[in-house]
Amino acid sequence: MSQLMEQLLKESSVDNLNEGQIIKGTIIELRPTEVVIDIGGKSEGIVSAAEFVDTSELQVGAEIEVYLEKLEDREGNPVVSFDKAEQKKNWETILSKCEEGSIVAGRVRSKVKGGLIVSIGVDSFLPASQIDVQPPKNLDQYVGQTYDFKVVKINLERKNIVVSRRELIEEQRMEARKTFLDSVQPGGTRRGVVKNITDYGAFVDLGGLDGLLHITDMSWGRIQHPSEMVKQGEEIEVIIIEVDRDRERVSLGLKQLTSNPWDRIEEKFPVGSTVSGRVVNLVPYGAFIEIAEGVEGLVHVTELSWTKRISKPGEVLRIGQEVEAVVLGIQKDEQKISLGTRQLDQNPWDMARHNYPVGARVRGKVRNLTTYGAFIELEEGIDGMVHVSDMSWTRKVNHPSEVVKKGDEVDALVLDVDADSQRISLGMKQVMEDPWSQIEQHFKIGDLVKGTVSKLTSYGAFVELEHDIDGLVHISQIAEDRVEKIKDHLNAGDEVTARVIKIDKEDRRIGLSIKAANYSDEELAKERAVFENMSTTEDMTNLGDLLDEATR
Repeated sequence: MSQLMEQLLKESSVDNLNEGQIIKGTIIELRPTEVVIDIGGKSEGIVSAAEFVDTSELQVGAEIEVYLEKLEDREGNPVVSFDKAEQKKNWETILSKCEEGSIVAGRVRSKVKGGLIVSIGVDSFLPASQIDVQPPKNLDQYVGQTYDFKVVKINLERKNIVVSRRELIEEQRMEARKTFLDSVQPGGTRRGVVKNITDYGAFVDLGGLDGLLHITDMSWGRIQHPSEMVKQGEEIEVIIIEVDRDRERVSLGLKQLTSNPWDRIEEKFPVGSTVSGRVVNLVPYGAFIEIAEGVEGLVHVTELSWTKRISKPGEVLRIGQEVEAVVLGIQKDEQKISLGTRQLDQNPWDMARHNYPVGARVRGKVRNLTTYGAFIELEEGIDGMVHVSDMSWTRKVNHPSEVVKKGDEVDALVLDVDADSQRISLGMKQVMEDPWSQIEQHFKIGDLVKGTVSKLTSYGAFVELEHDIDGLVHISQIAEDRVEKIKDHLNAGDEVTARVIKIDKEDRRIGLSIKAANYSDEELAKERAVFENMSTTEDMTNLGDLLDEATR
């Protein structure tokens, strides 16, 4: 010990000062962050104000006990602690009252690595994992707060105590959960706090048990995410939908607190009535319109317009748009309503019979071709269809592209009008005279004719004649010698001269003979007789069948 300290002790009124001893002192000054203590020597001890619960309760002149940590620091001042004096005095008391598993009250003094220091008369350690059910991210919020804690471990040798707040909370929640499950019933209402929000719903703390409020039970209307209806930390009222006591699960509802908008739906939105609504969703086949909270109707893409050819609803509607529509049908059990917007306008097909009477001659542009015919646009939104069988009097048309192409202007005759099915049948050949009706004036048996080979078949060749009429040269009428392959004698595009040896007006066919082109009348009559006696299977009895087998 230094000579200075020995001199101070001799001059002090306090004898036997030892480090690690609890001594009495007097408060001589209260500073904003410090309390000055006279311990009887010439130098005063300084105690941090943080060691006192409330410095406002301290008074100058009051006597308190402090713990002497060091007789002198570098400046020669004694180092004293009020808190350590309290802990030293309280340790034996604490041990007599406190054991593992007991509940004690404590005040959080400070934050340390891995948790908090809690004063329960002596310092104890509260691990971060034992602060709450979910370990908090910010420990500073607990400093200065007083709670009940459970003593989980006491180390006498190290004078160390570990406490837990989480175990108390879990025990309390377990008891509250049991009480809740014993009393809760489906159909009842409870108030709770939104604890967590997910994509499929929200978990609500009902006081002892978390219930699931599924997104489908939040609103009668359409919502994209639960956060549109509830916020974390918000207190809400919910209805108990289902209770599973064995699995300790509760299903909750929010929309069930209000009446189902589909009740008496037929009275609210009768079929034929006009309704207003907002476009809430667009899909390839139509648009969903919200006409009331929780009530949506579908406008099918075919019900958007009488005249516009709409392939997808986004061409005429956008989400959020306010529109009017007509109720077309209601399926209450399936909660479906069919709507239409075109019904708000005049249907042009209502005037179709008047504007396009059967027998009327019309003109239009070829809008589209199919395998069976061509669609002719008569006006915007109204097409007529020309079947391939009504394109030519004289030829079998296999595909409409053989006669017309997209964009052509054509004349046609109205054959039939079905306004209910929105169909008009047209004929192109009907605007022209049927050449077969005057066939005798164009061709006679024995006539020598010229034409162009158009198609080859397995048993003959078709030749284009005047007046857009085809004749057939049977394989037996090509040459005097037997013909095995027609291609060895004729090709498409060849110019040929032939004799008319048969005319069948009823079946609309003309038989030709190339080999008889230079026959005498007697030879021609003989060849005609042979040709007439041919079997039907060898004959060109069906020009259509022969055309189907045509090869080039």
